[in-house]
Amino acid sequence: MSQNLATPAIALAIGAHPDDIEFGAGGTLAKWSAAGTVVHHLVCTDGSKGSWDPTTDRAELIVTRQSEQRAAAGALGATGECVFLPWPDGELDSGLRQRWEVAYWIRRLQPTVVLGHDPWKRYRLHPDHRHAGLLAVEGIVAARDPHFFPEQELPPHRPDALLLFEADAPDHVEDVAGFTDAKLAGLYAHASQLRSTMGINDQATPDEIAHQRALFAQGVVRRLEKRDDAEGIAQGESFKLIPDL
Repeated sequence: MSQNLATPAIALAIGAHPDDIEFGAGGTLAKWSAAGTVVHHLVCTDGSKGSWDPTTDRAELIVTRQSEQRAAAGALGATGECVFLPWPDGELDSGLRQRWEVAYWIRRLQPTVVLGHDPWKRYRLHPDHRHAGLLAVEGIVAARDPHFFPEQELPPHRPDALLLFEADAPDHVEDVAGFTDAKLAGLYAHASQLRSTMGINDQATPDEIAHQRALFAQGVVRRLEKRDDAEGIAQGESFKLIPDL
């Protein structure tokens, strides 16, 4: 199990929806941001189905979730761009057009490290996560080779490493001790998702909300601590590392 990449100059995190990046790599991105990394976020869908309320106005939800994602990036200390692709929530595909867009942003932003979903995770339910992971992988292949999408008129770019979060077979860990509060702040910035993804009912009494937030925070910390990977790391985020791109 490898540990702690050298702090990258530029990192690009690719997620299916707003909040996926904070769940998968929020501590790592906060650590790198504090060390001077320029961290960019690329969100592949509009998040328009991220509500359990059937009366929610989906157009308003899109605006809300983009605002929340920018706030979450700020909570992690990220200074780069927040890019939102226009694909509807639940309808993402890893097709040629989507690959074109991801390759474009890799070439434009020139990340040292790319982070994304593990597209080969077994028993995954949400197709957007699988497709977003494939787009990260296939977007790198297209971005690095000059004969893919020459009409972009951007130089090819080959990142140094790819880190896949939610990994089925993790082999790398990033020490995030000291950055748990930043990860939690990034997650709490997604206020529209408190009930659906964090088990926090914002309609409950203040005492109940505080209790639910404490339970959620304990669960996040427990996952950072309960790993069978690297010795000597009290709190870590685990990834599949692909260094040969």
